[in-house]
Amino acid sequence: MATLFLICGLPGAGKSTVARQIEAEHHALRLTADEWMARIVGDGFDADRRAAVQAVQCDIAMRILGLGVNVVLENGFWHRAERIELRERAHAIGADTRLLFLDAPRDELLRRLEARNRVLPPDTFPVTTEQLDLYTTWFEPPLADELV
Repeated sequence: MATLFLICGLPGAGKSTVARQIEAEHHALRLTADEWMARIVGDGFDADRRAAVQAVQCDIAMRILGLGVNVVLENGFWHRAERIELRERAHAIGADTRLLFLDAPRDELLRRLEARNRVLPPDTFPVTTEQLDLYTTWFEPPLADELV
């Protein structure tokens, strides 16, 4: 049975690092919106295009899962409804799901983002303190029932 790995967390939590580990360890296709946004759109903060990219990636993920291949999505999954919808879609085609919640204190997130912003890796975007604080207000941490 194929598994859909959902990597959940705020910027700086380590999502990309964990996604790459899962990609290698579980022979999974890794899809990340930031890479597509950087390469296709050039702007990581265009909300409409990001939503379109993520929708396409989710459709691709379901097709790949249906073929029996593991998939890693590292979109952050800030909203419970989005996580539930993807789990339901994956289960409907016979795939398993695992939600990995990467949580770190604000100070640690800021430290990591400051270091990343100094030497921005390819296919990433700078995140300011103000943006992180705003994103924190939008973020719905997973509840216990999602982490089963």
